Amino acid sequence: MMRRIRSKNCRATVKKAGRGRDLLAVLALSLPLVLAAEAGLAHGRAATAGPRQAAEPAAPTHWWWRLLHGTARAKAQIRISRADGFRHISADGLPSHRTGRFPNQGNPHAIRTQDYAFRVPLRPRRAGRPIPLGHQPFGIALNGVVFDPLTAEYWHNDRSSGWNVEALSGKVHIGLDRNNAHVQPNGAYHYHGVPTGLLGRYDFRHKPVLLGYAADGFPIYGPFGHHRGAAPPGDELVELRPGWRLKKGLRKSGPGGLHDGSYVQDYEYVDGAGDLDRCNGRQGVTPEYPEGTYHYVLTRAFPHIPRCFMAPPDPSFQRQPRRPGATGRSGPGRDGRPDLAAAAERLGVTPTALRRALGPLASAKPPAEPGPPPDFQRAARELGVSVQKLMRALRPPR
Repeated sequence: MMRRIRSKNCRATVKKAGRGRDLLAVLALSLPLVLAAEAGLAHGRAATAGPRQAAEPAAPTHWWWRLLHGTARAKAQIRISRADGFRHISADGLPSHRTGRFPNQGNPHAIRTQDYAFRVPLRPRRAGRPIPLGHQPFGIALNGVVFDPLTAEYWHNDRSSGWNVEALSGKVHIGLDRNNAHVQPNGAYHYHGVPTGLLGRYDFRHKPVLLGYAADGFPIYGPFGHHRGAAPPGDELVELRPGWRLKKGLRKSGPGGLHDGSYVQDYEYVDGAGDLDRCNGRQGVTPEYPEGTYHYVLTRAFPHIPRCFMAPPDPSFQRQPRRPGATGRSGPGRDGRPDLAAAAERLGVTPTALRRALGPLASAKPPAEPGPPPDFQRAARELGVSVQKLMRALRPPR
């Protein structure tokens, strides 16, 4: 399969390679994952998008039914051009590699085409101090998938607590696949860590691999780089180490207990503890920048994807507000939920019994805010049917 990347001055055709030679190394990078199909929370209320967006966020009352569907593969499209001092990037947000199954019980959203339109400066200028990421995408990969490390989950669902759940901690299951990715409510597939499926297409152990661009314009590279930033003849690449470490002792507020990595706030940056600065970046030479450049590095250890910028990010990466009254585009009913009366008839039970088994999200008046998906195994036991039969009954006719 071939992909075309167009620019103003040139047109290049990049061949999508098969599996990389370092498959075991790629698999090692995915060990910290939270595997798909684990019960847990659904990630995010706000959509990840640029100023144009084709898919709209799902309404909170109908998202869970998408657990009944699989994920279809599609051809990814991305276009990169240069003009007026900026690199313009438009993409459909579809990954160029295999993904996990979405929806799943940890992430109830299906992958959908996006309409991204970003731009980044060609010559970013460093700010006087690091700029916090905030809840916006950090950047975009060369396959058109965004890097979006933070979650919308907080301790006790209280954003004001300041304790933000860390996606790759393994403490909370949010349905990530082997690419450290999952799906936003609007269908946007996005990375929370090293994109192993993308990285594995390159010879990443023998040369620094350009994976994308940050919102501030600086390039983003894979976990391996030259030890001291230079590239002397015969120099072997090493896996670069971030300088972030778990805090010692007990948390003084919020969830209490030891700093175990469940929350972003469990970590602190220790100057000199690793190869990278506070924003997980460094100055060094790369194949694309033989004279050297500042660049960010994705790492297997926290922060995985940088949590701050060294230059002002372009506004095109800011999240767009949800339009009042917007609803998703999928679903058999007006509110997008399955036809429970028809499902109950197929199962030979009453609609009331089916709603009771599935829980409050399937009630006649579901809660205003989304929550964890129904426990289908428990519901099947309560109804005296198999999980497979329950899922088939709930699945809308095609």
